[in-house]
Amino acid sequence: MKLPAFHAAQSYNLAKSALKTEGSPGKAGDASPSVKGLEENPAFKAVHEVASSVAEGEKAAMNYMTGSADPHSVVEALAKAELAVQTAVTVRDKVVEAYQELIRMPI
Repeated sequence: MKLPAFHAAQSYNLAKSALKTEGSPGKAGDASPSVKGLEENPAFKAVHEVASSVAEGEKAAMNYMTGSADPHSVVEALAKAELAVQTAVTVRDKVVEAYQELIRMPI
């Protein structure tokens, strides 16, 4: 069974469009938060950088398969993407660990 390819850039754009809304359904004239405020958030910028480096790695790999890229640039782009993903996973694990520690604290 072959699954459709789903790239990091596509998931980033999907998340960005999901956050962007026109307004709250219950209140006329009130606008819910849009992506504009989130783009200035350092965490959002970090997610964007991870998605960008993964997309660059995918693009370099596709260029190599078509013969328009040298192996050195492909290895470099994929190593950068791998490092970005490993860093994101490490940060996520630390956040989850801190949350679990807070939950275990007695009141």
